[in-house]
Amino acid sequence: MGQQEVYDLLRKYRTKWFNARDIAKLLDASFNTVVGNLKRLRKAGIVVFKKAYQVVEPAGKRLVYLYKFKK
Repeated sequence: MGQQEVYDLLRKYRTKWFNARDIAKLLDASFNTVVGNLKRLRKAGIVVFKKAYQVVEPAGKRLVYLYKFKK
């Protein structure tokens, strides 16, 4: 699984915000692989990201990055 699959998923759902766990579940891929790919896309300026608090099981409320396709 590469950056292209993550890019294509975000492009398909242009208006939705996803965290890395959601993307990993949708692509049926490893969480660590998705995080690495998102990091590279973030550095290249291809995706928009923001920090937000979400409930992450079983850890509770955590600060996570949310990603969206850059128009």
